[in-house]
Amino acid sequence: MNHEQKIIRELTAFFEISRELASSPDLDSALNHILGIMDTQLNLHRGAILLLKGDTNELMTELAFGMSEEEKKKGRFKIGEGITGTVLSTGLPIIVPDIDAEPRFLNRSGARKGVSRRKMAFIAVPLIFQGMKLGVLSADCDLSEEERDLEEDKRVLSIIGSTIVQAVLLRQKFSEENQRLIDETHRLEHALKDRYAIDGWIGRSKVMNQIAESVHQVAASRATVLIQGESGTGKEVVGKAIHFLSPRAKKPFVQINCAAIPETLLESQLFGHEKGAFTGAHIARPGKFEAADSGTIFLDEVGEISPSVQVKLLRVLQERSVERIGGNRVIPVDVRIIAATNRNLEEMIRRNQFREDLYYRLNVVPLFLPPLRQRKEDIPLLVGHFLERFNRDNARTVTVDPGAMELLVAYDWPGNVRELENMMERLVVMAHGSIITRKDLDRAITLYPRPEMPEGGRAGMAGLEEPTEMRRWRGEELRRPASQAGEKEEGLIGAVSTLEKEQIEAVLRRYGYVKTRAARALGITPRQLRYRMMKYGIEDEIP
Repeated sequence: MNHEQKIIRELTAFFEISRELASSPDLDSALNHILGIMDTQLNLHRGAILLLKGDTNELMTELAFGMSEEEKKKGRFKIGEGITGTVLSTGLPIIVPDIDAEPRFLNRSGARKGVSRRKMAFIAVPLIFQGMKLGVLSADCDLSEEERDLEEDKRVLSIIGSTIVQAVLLRQKFSEENQRLIDETHRLEHALKDRYAIDGWIGRSKVMNQIAESVHQVAASRATVLIQGESGTGKEVVGKAIHFLSPRAKKPFVQINCAAIPETLLESQLFGHEKGAFTGAHIARPGKFEAADSGTIFLDEVGEISPSVQVKLLRVLQERSVERIGGNRVIPVDVRIIAATNRNLEEMIRRNQFREDLYYRLNVVPLFLPPLRQRKEDIPLLVGHFLERFNRDNARTVTVDPGAMELLVAYDWPGNVRELENMMERLVVMAHGSIITRKDLDRAITLYPRPEMPEGGRAGMAGLEEPTEMRRWRGEELRRPASQAGEKEEGLIGAVSTLEKEQIEAVLRRYGYVKTRAARALGITPRQLRYRMMKYGIEDEIP
């Protein structure tokens, strides 16, 4: 090959290398193709890119043409070791005219064992970007193929190295960032599993052990689960534990509070809508079921769903598909459903407030979470857990004395674990000393705002009769005079209470005792409405 032909061949190779770097979105693919161009057009065989790994301080073969994965794994050198390690340490290229005659040439990968014993040269050039040593680009030259000018080959390899070095740097940064994200993902997965695993759930009572066993057993399946229990018993925690212990743990976990979303929006949130389906639907939007595809959807407060939405939810359970509002396309979804409610769904069925067929579809595997008053042996463990957390959050070292602990265990906790958690935070913040006593407990209880709790669940405020539960905390008997028993509150407070009761009854009748709609009209939450109904003795049905 004459000199002009050689120049044309080199220029053609440089052009293809530049085009590959500019057009390929995948850096690994582009660099592998460049090593292939070196082999086929420039007769630079077994081209390899070795990069310096900061965590091991070693050169490792990242990409290589004509090498197996096993051979690439063996191709690793310490700085200054062999020809490749020396090139990196000195920052200068090296030519080995005959690899058989060079003792520093280690052939650690073993890629040349099957090569016929023709005279073979080796060239290695450093990959340096703005003074930073990244690695080494190397290649073999078969001296029997044609007359070779090794100095010219070194110059060509150096040009290629300077051309690809920025791509090599980007690849290295992408690789490190990808590894960081993978490590962070694994860390978060472990943290979530630790957080929601039933084994780590606070409580060692017999009933809690039975729940833990049931959760582990049902998690491995794809069965629909219905979790029932009073508010604050940990239904959401159990739902997340089932997901993160299941084979779907790495897939989406989507939760939606059915009571917190207005009826007109809930259907769109669950099933999605097409563009123009209703006023304000400017774009098509997938629903929660589509977002949870291959994963789990957690339907909290499922008893608050309106009858029209219940029908569509039943279809999803039966056909495993959804149809967006305003659309006619059936979208298959692979979603596991976990539902939770603090309502008595069987009683709602008798009142025609909940579909019986939907109930049986949801109630494949029922789990009932007992209220805290039925597992009082867990209260000291919960108190210790919350003390540790709130002491840490508030930079305190508060403990509970036996007398205060006795009262904490004796109390019925109508708000369950959530109420206990709030109480412990209040005690830690408001405690005057380092030990929580009965006096601190009494002071914390008087901070309860009366309007937000059921009858007897909050301490009395100035000028009002103290509720029975407040007396229980103090270990006192109710001392109300017999002549006052059964009398209604009088004066301003009594008038306000009477007016509030009449207003609630009127709104309930107007909306057919559908509490989500009644609560919305009253400007309160469904939970607050139920508390007031309990307080005033309002029946939970159409009279």
